[in-house]
Amino acid sequence: MNALASEIVRDTSAVSAADLAKGGHFSGTIGDITTPDPRMVCREVNVWYGDKHAIKDVSLDIGNHQVVAMIGPSGCGKSTFLRCLNRMNDTIDGCRVRGSITLDGQEIYDKGLDPVPLRAQVGMVFQKPNPFPKSIYENVAYGARIHGLTNSKAELDALVETSLRKAGLWNEVKDRLDQPGTGLSGGQQQRLCIARTIAVSPEVILMDEPCSALDPIATAIIEELIDELREQYSIAIVTHSMQQAARVSQRTAYFHLGDLVEVGETTQVFTNPRHKLTEDYITGRFG
Repeated sequence: MNALASEIVRDTSAVSAADLAKGGHFSGTIGDITTPDPRMVCREVNVWYGDKHAIKDVSLDIGNHQVVAMIGPSGCGKSTFLRCLNRMNDTIDGCRVRGSITLDGQEIYDKGLDPVPLRAQVGMVFQKPNPFPKSIYENVAYGARIHGLTNSKAELDALVETSLRKAGLWNEVKDRLDQPGTGLSGGQQQRLCIARTIAVSPEVILMDEPCSALDPIATAIIEELIDELREQYSIAIVTHSMQQAARVSQRTAYFHLGDLVEVGETTQVFTNPRHKLTEDYITGRFG
């Protein structure tokens, strides 16, 4: 262990962003990484893009019926970590993932595990709405159809309606289900993508800055939806908006330069951060 790392272990309050920028490595996460009823358990997760060490020994539980917000400055690794949770990083050339990530006790990086059904269990909503170039109906029905989740047209119709209702979109589109999903407004498209995710019966929903391209009214609708969805799903959200993290999450994890610096109940992290790096970010001293 180098001198800087030793100093971090002895007195975490003395660490600054400048210290880590000089090449020091953070040693240990402040706060409780565990939850009493975890849906996913991540331990000592490391990610490399070629020679770049993007995620460093991150351990974190994703709680059941809970929203965990991942915050931190651009390039801190929060989106990279999020993509590890449903193996989206598999699609990136030169990306290597090491460590353990389990879903309901099953190791998701097991060589015998097919990532396609995994991505139905752990769905992803991206930063920019990306509806398929199909009708509103087909956007929602497509995943359920290819995964064989329904046995009849009536069942599929019911699933589409239920998913759109859960996404808060049904009343706005029920009379035009045959129209293109791409013709909806930005906020409606994002809710359509959420409905598409819900339709394949996930256990976990990952959201990578889902409101960054939306106006304040559409953002408020999505945030209300997130709070409703956590009653049925586990949710992990990456956001650059600390106000959004405070509004929608029960736990917050602060990332910096690939390290998980601090994790705790959202109210504690925002009102009484235990690490100086967390405090400096929240108070706007850097980021």
